Amino acid sequence: MAGLDLNLLVALDALLREGSVARAAERLNLSAPAMSRTLTRIRTALGDPVLVRAGQGLVPTPRALALREQVRAVVRDATALLSPGTPTAPERLTRTLTLRVNDGVIPLLGNALYQRAREEAPGLTLRFVAEGTEDVESLRDGEVDLDIGVQGALGPEIRVQRLGEEPSVCLVGRASPLAKGRMTLERFARAEHVVVSRRGRLRTPLDAVLEEHGHERRVTAVVPNLLAAAALVARTGALAVVNGGFARAVSTLMPVRERPVPLPLSPIVVAQVWHPRFDRDPAHVWLRRTVKALCDEPRRLLSP
Repeated sequence: MAGLDLNLLVALDALLREGSVARAAERLNLSAPAMSRTLTRIRTALGDPVLVRAGQGLVPTPRALALREQVRAVVRDATALLSPGTPTAPERLTRTLTLRVNDGVIPLLGNALYQRAREEAPGLTLRFVAEGTEDVESLRDGEVDLDIGVQGALGPEIRVQRLGEEPSVCLVGRASPLAKGRMTLERFARAEHVVVSRRGRLRTPLDAVLEEHGHERRVTAVVPNLLAAAALVARTGALAVVNGGFARAVSTLMPVRERPVPLPLSPIVVAQVWHPRFDRDPAHVWLRRTVKALCDEPRRLLSP
């Protein structure tokens, strides 16, 4: 093994993750020419091109695709094996923890979690990333430490902890006529609706429930996130249907208030999920416990 260079595996992992010499170089804090030379060494060692040109980008060869998961696992295990002992006291932890959340969770939980981290574990950096492709691979790879939100299909090994549930409510501007008087089903259906959809969809499950009660609504705007919806209804006569926790939190930041939804809608269940390889990681344990404790506090960040 005298000629074995494990750094080639680290570089190969970065190249296969990024599909780009420049981005892989940035990931490893190397120059692009240095990464290009490393790719040449990897090609020689494997006897395979590894990445080949396709239009303006690079795509992995079949051999590289077959090796990708194995390389990733070896690099992950080697990193854990060669890392120095991790302190367990929160005040001694130094780490960046990545939380995947939607923008509705940040007003609910972000400020309280940030303050708790500054008090108990000041060496931790909390990196909040937006929802996008909610794949399990990012949890398995450790690119996302904790996913908080409404959970869909997950891998069989993924840990799930229920944090609570929230009712759906109407969010309206404080100066809007909708902020006063009884919110009847007819009034709700006649109102201008702002829909939250990252994919720009006009219809949501709410439309089917409305139709079951003999009503249709008029969607006048579609926005990609909850904060955009709140900003829009704050100065207009429109309404948006959001979760109650977000409505409570954002009402302290914008001139909006919540009203009841005059329909029988199921509550929104929120959970935190993670990969079991982090079960005993001290920083991860602190993060999960803190999130759960904040959600369980008497002021109820989430309903029981």
